[in-house]
Amino acid sequence: MTNTALPYWRLSGFYFFYFALLGATAPFLALYFDHLGFSAARIGELIAIPMLMRCLAPNLWAWLADRTQQRLAIVRFGAICTLLSFALIFLGQSFAWLALIMVLHAFFWHAILAQFEVITLAHLGERSERYSQLRLWGSVGFMLVVVGFGYLFDRVGLEYYPWAILVVMSGIILSSFWVPGQPVAFDVKTDLPQAITHEPRITSMRPIVAFLACVTLMQLSHGPYYTFLTLHLIDLNYSRTVIGWLWALGVLAEIGLFVIMPWLLRRVRLKRIILISLVLAALRWWLLGFYADTLMVLLFVQILHAATFGSFHAAGIHFVQRYFAAHKQGQGQGLYVSFSGVGGALGALYAGYTWQAFGASLTFALASVIAVLAALLVVLGLRSIEQTESALKKGS
Repeated sequence: MTNTALPYWRLSGFYFFYFALLGATAPFLALYFDHLGFSAARIGELIAIPMLMRCLAPNLWAWLADRTQQRLAIVRFGAICTLLSFALIFLGQSFAWLALIMVLHAFFWHAILAQFEVITLAHLGERSERYSQLRLWGSVGFMLVVVGFGYLFDRVGLEYYPWAILVVMSGIILSSFWVPGQPVAFDVKTDLPQAITHEPRITSMRPIVAFLACVTLMQLSHGPYYTFLTLHLIDLNYSRTVIGWLWALGVLAEIGLFVIMPWLLRRVRLKRIILISLVLAALRWWLLGFYADTLMVLLFVQILHAATFGSFHAAGIHFVQRYFAAHKQGQGQGLYVSFSGVGGALGALYAGYTWQAFGASLTFALASVIAVLAALLVVLGLRSIEQTESALKKGS
């Protein structure tokens, strides 16, 4: 395969705006729904809808992309329809209407990233190690938006939240039209560059099932964090500006982790990275539930985002790349996204109900228990990959 000049800023610019939208929704969407007067249970249900769509939409759009090979057109169409769907919020703000908006905008939003990842990998070709240098700008976009929106809503109030969201969505649309098309031929069956081949490392389904169960439980444990962290900190008398900086600190820790991840993967076994990530997640949720009123503890908690998202996600992507055969890479990534969506949706739902019934401390304590269960599953279910890891290190 020949490599052409990499359109670095065009690709990284798209990641910037795409994850800026995530930064505009993850910390602030529940806050906006609270501003509209919804209960914790109703907020949890609304937040769960986009996560449920994440279980379904990527696979449907992937099927269409495989049939048409028009990935960039799908990305652009999805970006435009995401904005148009969310703009319906100006026509009504009842629970049923907002639920419909969540369904529509999430269905189109989740059409975007998976297909753009394929386009990016095609541009990278044999330079796939540079992927993190592109994805890094997504974290930068997320961080700038959470800080900027924190300042903004401290000063003008949440009435302007829908307009701010539309500005970010417009950035996604504009950047998608700046991106050049896919430069190399992909195999229609495998959805991979034709030059990429490797054999599966695992023949038993047990480690894969255990891994996907761990992914689900990890995202399940994140339910209170992604749904109610901002409200929790406001209840503890933190300002929206400080909360924005706390979200940004987590992303900074994530960026640092992404920088060192290649070095880490060469020295630490995959199973151990996943296990440590889960153990630190259990610690993080426990501290958030009982000690978040202490700023120094809260700073440490946000630094742990490097493990609970950064290292776990990177190890998860690496697991799929290593242990799924070449002709099943697309299926593996789809399963990873879908099971993450299942866990995230169920996490938002249980967080809403338990938050309303029992409060913040017990809700985060339950999240901690879920992370511990996932860690036990890693110990028991991923034993068979240890020999594979050892063989790979000896052979390298």
